[in-house]
Amino acid sequence: MRLFVAIDLPKQVSEGLGRICSGLPGARWVRPEQLHLTLRFIGDVDGGQFADIRDELTGIAVAPFSLQLDGLGVFPPRGRPRVIWAGLGRSDELIRLRNQIESALARVGIARETRRFSPHITLARLKSTPPARVGRFLEQHGLLTSPPFSMERFFLYSSQLGRNGAIHTIEAAYPLVRP
Repeated sequence: MRLFVAIDLPKQVSEGLGRICSGLPGARWVRPEQLHLTLRFIGDVDGGQFADIRDELTGIAVAPFSLQLDGLGVFPPRGRPRVIWAGLGRSDELIRLRNQIESALARVGIARETRRFSPHITLARLKSTPPARVGRFLEQHGLLTSPPFSMERFFLYSSQLGRNGAIHTIEAAYPLVRP
């Protein structure tokens, strides 16, 4: 199984993002119903590891919290853009949740992520999109914000890659609860 841990966006937030997702040649836009905030990509695991991961994540205790969209950007930050993303305002609770997920995964033998956590929502993957067009898109939508929205659970997803993109399946849901 190919796994990741994520937070789903409320419908009004994903639909709002979906309304700006157009107008760039070579962009493969993420469908609004698949927009999410990846907390940790795990990758391929076997059935035993899957069960261990699923069970270990139940011990996470972080109170529900709010997030807010805050701007757009691209990866990589220099050179030819390959991904357009929506950023999030700073959230200590989000960082706390991410850190607890990392610790839980380490307890079941998953190596810790070495890259710095950069919370974002991938909107599009770009292929041969003219950088000038990406620049205009960012100028037009770069100041994107949203009202705060509540996060009350996170999910363990499996992902199957297909010709028309990935198919994500919820394997387990975890409510956020006060420690």
